[in-house]
Amino acid sequence: MPTSVHLPPKLLEAVDRKAKALRISRNQLVVQALEREVQNAEWSAGFFERLADTDSETSRAVDDMMRDIRKARRSKPARRF
Repeated sequence: MPTSVHLPPKLLEAVDRKAKALRISRNQLVVQALEREVQNAEWSAGFFERLADTDSETSRAVDDMMRDIRKARRSKPARRF
């Protein structure tokens, strides 16, 4: 299913360099990275903090996402990430 993800320019450049070095497509690299994260069943330590520190737009997106996650949780208290 097509999905649009907005990456900060510096991160996108790094992703493209890494994909080129591995001789795979950008899409393949992103899918592999997300599969690794999802398989861990939990976000890696400091994931959201590092993500929030990238730039102001990403930081706002992380804050919005965390707020929405906390609001959507009904059966358990909100977990601190």
